[in-house]
Amino acid sequence: MARRLAQPAPPQHRPPPRHHPPLTRHQSHETAHLGRHLAEATGTPAIGAYLVPTAPTGDFPPVVTAARSLGRLGNRTAGRFALRMADRLYTGAVADLRRSLDLPPLTPRAMRRRQEQANRPVLHGFSTALVPRPSDWRPGLEVVGTWWPYVDESRRLTAELEDFLAAGARPVFIGFGSMAAGQGERLGDIAVRALRRAGLRGILQTGSAGLAADGDDVLTVGDVPHALLFPRVAAVVHHAGAGTSAAGLRAGVPAVPVPVTADQPFWAGRLAALGAATDPIPFRSLTAEALADALGRVVRQQSYSRAAVTAAQLMAAEDGAGEAVKAVERSAG
Repeated sequence: MARRLAQPAPPQHRPPPRHHPPLTRHQSHETAHLGRHLAEATGTPAIGAYLVPTAPTGDFPPVVTAARSLGRLGNRTAGRFALRMADRLYTGAVADLRRSLDLPPLTPRAMRRRQEQANRPVLHGFSTALVPRPSDWRPGLEVVGTWWPYVDESRRLTAELEDFLAAGARPVFIGFGSMAAGQGERLGDIAVRALRRAGLRGILQTGSAGLAADGDDVLTVGDVPHALLFPRVAAVVHHAGAGTSAAGLRAGVPAVPVPVTADQPFWAGRLAALGAATDPIPFRSLTAEALADALGRVVRQQSYSRAAVTAAQLMAAEDGAGEAVKAVERSAG
């Protein structure tokens, strides 16, 4: 996943006076339910900094449902329902927080509607190449581009990795990030059998699963910046997290998405809709045979690579971090 902008932490002491507001706060979609009330108590300008689209739209159903489109009216209805369910989850926590901040009672839904009516800004840190800004969104909801993790200019791939890349055709990257803890042996076996069945070399990233394999045609690595490695591979097999999905596209490399949970089916579907990925293989349905078939297509059919390169060109014109800085400057006056 992409690293997120700094999130607000609950205060340890009484909030500062309203006439001395601190700097603008950024709130992710998970913390916004509480952060809005913290901002009210401290008089702090607040900006939403979301990694997934949460506002209802006719363009697609709610990200959390992983459902097929229900039509424009159905998508919007489902989106509003999803927001109300999220409001309910935070009802108790919001009530406790407002009491601790000496604020009058206010429900999460009432606060959210207040924010919407005021067109409070929310920046979405993903690319319009993946999710164009819906035309039916209210003013203040903006898609600004991906917030990339920092990679020092002096950082280089290891000598072992460079040697492996130079030893043959471009390999396939296979990694599941923070997903599938404890399933490394099973996934490693699937990955190696699929690669050999498809006649491809592979780089396996250990991740939380503990993925590992041995062989002249396979290399196991630990943490490697996507920005350095992905432009050097033929395709990426991943869990379709927001950050990994974006990193593969940025490198102009096609993907085989294997979504596990949460927002991953949504991003997997967006990649496939772009033509830059095969149809998703649900994690529970992953087999060596299915993976080998998808790899054979994504590596050898040039349409996937062309779609990924087109998306990469669009992403190169975006400046997500720069737009976030501009928004903070506007908010802080």
